[in-house]
Amino acid sequence: MTRIVGGTAGGRRILVPPRGTRPTTDRVREALFNVLDARLDLTEMAVLDLYAGSGALGLEALSRGAATALFVESDRRAAEVLAANIAALGLSGATLRRGTVASVLTAGTDRPVDLVLADPPYEIGAADIDALPELLAAGGWAGPGTVVVIERAASSPAMRWPDGWEVWPDRRYGDTRLELAEWSGQDC
Repeated sequence: MTRIVGGTAGGRRILVPPRGTRPTTDRVREALFNVLDARLDLTEMAVLDLYAGSGALGLEALSRGAATALFVESDRRAAEVLAANIAALGLSGATLRRGTVASVLTAGTDRPVDLVLADPPYEIGAADIDALPELLAAGGWAGPGTVVVIERAASSPAMRWPDGWEVWPDRRYGDTRLELAEWSGQDC
């Protein structure tokens, strides 16, 4: 069972796609948001949830006070489950965009987000993951102070953050590693 851990929707269950996704466990999500809450005020933040799957990360952020969350998911079945979760929880500010992460990031935005939550499938190559910070900056998604969280297998190679990112200590929970960094606003 996957559920929202905290905030206004805390304790509510969410659906997970039948296969092909690996939802962030409740334990890891709770630990992540404890780390974020210690350093950030989620209230009124704009959140970008990449490789959204069930939407657990972005929905958790909305439940804890984020103003908006844009969910990016390419898989049709996962997007249908995510849409059902958004409707069932009734949290305002949620938008779902179907498409690949690369295509959405490359299309760009005219307003940076405050928090990026990325839970890519473990089979995605390290080079694709390492490219995310540059895609975020180039597409206007990252502004000074934008925090990026990337969930990866603990056994995967460490993230290679480009210049301009202040790397926070990573966190390990069983076979999961969370890598975090904040953009200084300098060019990558």
